[in-house]
Amino acid sequence: MKKITLFIVLAMSVNAFSQDAIIPLWPKDKIPNAVASDEKEVHERKDILRISKVQEPTIEVYLPSKKNATGQAMLIFPGGGYHILAYDWEGTDVAKFLNSKGIAGIVVKYRLPSSVSQTKQEDVPLIDAQRALRLVRSKAETFHIDPNKIGAMGFSAGGHLASTLGTHFEEKVYAPIDAIDALSTRPDFLALCYPVITFDQSSTHKGSQFNLLTKNPKPGALERFSNEKQVTANTPPTFLLHATDDKAVPVENSLAFYKALVENDVPATLHIYPTGGHGFSLGLKDPYLRTWTDNLCEWLRSLE
Repeated sequence: MKKITLFIVLAMSVNAFSQDAIIPLWPKDKIPNAVASDEKEVHERKDILRISKVQEPTIEVYLPSKKNATGQAMLIFPGGGYHILAYDWEGTDVAKFLNSKGIAGIVVKYRLPSSVSQTKQEDVPLIDAQRALRLVRSKAETFHIDPNKIGAMGFSAGGHLASTLGTHFEEKVYAPIDAIDALSTRPDFLALCYPVITFDQSSTHKGSQFNLLTKNPKPGALERFSNEKQVTANTPPTFLLHATDDKAVPVENSLAFYKALVENDVPATLHIYPTGGHGFSLGLKDPYLRTWTDNLCEWLRSLE
């Protein structure tokens, strides 16, 4: 009997934060800008799960219990320089944490720019981001979330994509394919963690810029995707997080976005830690960084 009880407890603990669904973003054979190729999606598990060459974009949905749910949901865009997705480190681990706070966590496996599998590759991540937000909004009742409380969260290059979604939501980057595409693509709030924001040469992350726009970007592309230059009064309220000693993505990225938000009277909060470097995810092993999630949750509560 003890063995059976232990097995049940272990099974419940394993399933406590299992995903509720993995849903394709697009109907079969209707993925915008896709080109048939021999490229295959790659999953590499070492210290973290790294996904590259994404072929079929999806959302992976983690829901809190209905009784604990706040009604808020967060789309999560893992980072990886627009080359890979740090899928569990900056994706599913974050979704599980948000669930513990009553927030739906929805990880977006978005396509990465590819000259082999796509046309107009610089638009493809934004295309998938817009569709992901619309898809989640269309399923608000099913997910027990408020369709007006859906945010976008991103880490590093995923932060660039989330900030692109938050500043380019009125931009039409693909032709509508169904009723879902009639819904708004504006996030209700943004959470940007050590984000790539600018492609200004003094502060940019070269890898993200090159992977998204190639080494020879089209005229106007650098400014279009320097998101501090695209902020308006309608940009969503934003939470920003960065470490001063980030050598990969300089803290000036968050500072520039924060400055633009303030200048446009958009509610914004900025947390800068003196140390932490780049890519610290939840920061659980650092006595100072591990408090950043508390700050995020307090900020999210202030929006309710």
